[in-house]
Amino acid sequence: MRAIMKKPRTAVRSRPRKQASRQEGREKRVLSSSQVKPPTPNGLARRQEEVVVQASVSPYHLFRGTAEVRAFRENLLRWYDREKRDLPWRRRAEGEVDLDRRAYAVWVSEVMLQQTQVATVIDYYTRWMQKWPTLQDLASASLEGVNQLWAGLGYYSRGRRLHEGARKVVEELGGHVPRTAETLQQLLPGVGRYTAGAIASIAFGQATGVVDGNVVRVLCRVRAIGADSSSALVSQHLWSLAQQLVDPARPGDLNQAAMELGATVCTPQHPRCSQCPVRSLCRAHQRVEREQLLASRSLPGSPDVEECAPGSGQCRLCAPPSEPWDPTLGVTNFPRKASRRPPREECSATCVLEQPRAVGGPRILLVQRPNSGLLAGLWEFPSVTTEPSGQRQRQALLQELQRWAGPLPATRLRHLGQVVHTFSHIKLTYEVYGLALEGETPVTTTPPGARWLTREEFHTAAVSTAMKKVFRVYEGRRPGACKGSKRSPVSTPSSRKKPSPGQQLLDSFFRPHIPRDAPSLNSTAQ
Repeated sequence: MRAIMKKPRTAVRSRPRKQASRQEGREKRVLSSSQVKPPTPNGLARRQEEVVVQASVSPYHLFRGTAEVRAFRENLLRWYDREKRDLPWRRRAEGEVDLDRRAYAVWVSEVMLQQTQVATVIDYYTRWMQKWPTLQDLASASLEGVNQLWAGLGYYSRGRRLHEGARKVVEELGGHVPRTAETLQQLLPGVGRYTAGAIASIAFGQATGVVDGNVVRVLCRVRAIGADSSSALVSQHLWSLAQQLVDPARPGDLNQAAMELGATVCTPQHPRCSQCPVRSLCRAHQRVEREQLLASRSLPGSPDVEECAPGSGQCRLCAPPSEPWDPTLGVTNFPRKASRRPPREECSATCVLEQPRAVGGPRILLVQRPNSGLLAGLWEFPSVTTEPSGQRQRQALLQELQRWAGPLPATRLRHLGQVVHTFSHIKLTYEVYGLALEGETPVTTTPPGARWLTREEFHTAAVSTAMKKVFRVYEGRRPGACKGSKRSPVSTPSSRKKPSPGQQLLDSFFRPHIPRDAPSLNSTAQ
């Protein structure tokens, strides 16, 4: 076996993201960096773990030495300097001399980019930074205002935790963002290993590696890692490789370059290997070339291509024997796709209650969701979780409406259609009802947690995308406008028009960045 190269001791600067650990949202009670307890595991412990991991795997999944690491860095950074996209958060970070402002600019972008396409984030980021250009501005903002601007971006807990983090920096940390990945992760709510490393490397120049969904794909292909990339062993190995590769002189750029490569070249389905700057170092590409040579029978015997040769038994970083190499997939044999549980199905009855003749124009009723759980703190039409159909659904919904608006004409409650909206973990079917208070005396008072809004106010309120879908069904099928309760064809995802090939290419270019500490698949992450 080849000698195993130890990880460079120089620190690293990087930029991380993906599925969040449950610790992400736990706010530590430490008030300043001078009071910080050693993180668990701390930097030394992590380095020791990385050495143990490298010592326990085949050299085939490692970088052979400093020359190979140097070639990877140089080739990737040269490509990045030439091909990187011009994005507003990059311009802001590069041009900002104040470290706290720079960290804030990076922090906002990293949180917004979790599970979200770059093309979508650009507009939200621009409006956010125009409204709250500093941490102090965000800390003084209301949560209602934050939710309102975040509406439509999804994973709403991200905005809430960003707001909480800004307030903590201003109120408890003297207005200064923690300077290291360890203290960032320990002190700021919602900041996990990836986001902490991204801020530390890009804003403060700390040499620390990061791993997001794009980096997972790049590293799994470059080192032919076929085991489940979500497993603890593979995840630990990928972080070790990322730390080994990060450039001490340009850590933030190296990390961004690796993510950029995964987003634009080393894509999930249609990688452009001919344009890859590290193709010569890619074991997946070498495997493809070997298979092509063998298939063509142009050479006698087997090509001289290195393979994994574990000391004993099955290599824990290779694909299991039950999942052999598929020649039709090429490099996309890596990484192995983790099996996902289908989202659980739930049903909710919701009603658009309108006062067409209210003072000042027609108004609709919105109520606020609880401050925790799914879509925490957002506004919605009165809703109840219920059975898919039946008289009980109508009765339960009518009782909920009367709780907010008093006695109502039950005979006017009409079923209008259906909206299906899928969250990361829930497939939620909304049975949409409508009720117009035509001849009744306008309601002028409401209990706490309820509002009567105009249509214009509704479209700028902190409401979820699902509620906007519900309102579109109501607008198209207002009570009395049509007969029956035929379901609206625009309410289901299957009715959406298939994107054109050009749009598919654009979508792949603006592939969402999925960090290792993105919101997890639980109800509080939405």
